[in-house]
Amino acid sequence: MFAAYAEKFSSDDPISGLVLGERPDPVAPDGWTTVTVKAASLNHHDLWSLQGVGLKAEALPMILGCDAAGLDEDGNEVVVHSVISSPDWTGDETLDPKRSLLSERHQGTFAEKVVVPRRNVVAKPAGMSFEEAACLPTAWLTAYRMLFTQGGLKAGDSVLVQGAGGGVATAAITLARAAGLKVYATSRDEAKQKRALELGAHEALPSGERLPVKVDAVIETVGRATWKHSVRSLRPGGAIIISGTTSGANLDDALLTNIFFLQLKVIGSTMGTRNELASLVSLLEATGTRPLIDRTMPLTEAKAGFEAMHAGELFGKVVFTL
Repeated sequence: MFAAYAEKFSSDDPISGLVLGERPDPVAPDGWTTVTVKAASLNHHDLWSLQGVGLKAEALPMILGCDAAGLDEDGNEVVVHSVISSPDWTGDETLDPKRSLLSERHQGTFAEKVVVPRRNVVAKPAGMSFEEAACLPTAWLTAYRMLFTQGGLKAGDSVLVQGAGGGVATAAITLARAAGLKVYATSRDEAKQKRALELGAHEALPSGERLPVKVDAVIETVGRATWKHSVRSLRPGGAIIISGTTSGANLDDALLTNIFFLQLKVIGSTMGTRNELASLVSLLEATGTRPLIDRTMPLTEAKAGFEAMHAGELFGKVVFTL
């Protein structure tokens, strides 16, 4: 089958390790099912894999991709949940110490077929395209969990989304507005500020600019470059929900005095559960909200999508079709 896979690692030129070509058809073990992929979306995780982050050399060659939507063995339209937990794990699978994402230990979704545990497929609404559904399992699920599970936010609350333009950030802006939150967004790029307003942000500001009010929560995926601004933007008792550090994880000053004096909360969040994915799908179906897709291209042109992400040219998701 045709696939996009990692053949080697390179920290300086990650895309040099990406190969488009034939790989063996997957064989589903007991309790797993084969999904025929119709669409799959790109995440920063895929770029990091090409740099050797979260992927071991002995696992190569590894088909990349965490997200997919397609048809199960019975022809049902499904969305693939990419968190693979231990077979005997019960409860929140994101807390399983042995969990992994597709494309870490198990071959990923950038292929004509992918095998996953039977419990890892969620029904796709008929009114949602395969391309839209393929955006949900990583970035959109991460944003959903950050806002509503870890953040506990509800209609009327206020939230700052740092780094408008990234997949999780654009999802968070859209979902927060759909749920009735007051939404602020930041970006270094004036065009991305404008796009954030179009997505539903009430106000969009340059990165680091003081907000007109203190907010209840901050959705933080940028890390070092925005951390101080995130802390200083919170009301007393507010929370930073963090799921990534795209600008780096090392802080010269974490503003710990602000955190304890104002009784701020710092909450980690990683991916989401199958039940949360099903709830996310239901929310989108009920509200008519849909993921923002920056561009759609056939999997045969995947390198161009990787290059656009590496260059920071995206606002929304890159979706590969098969």
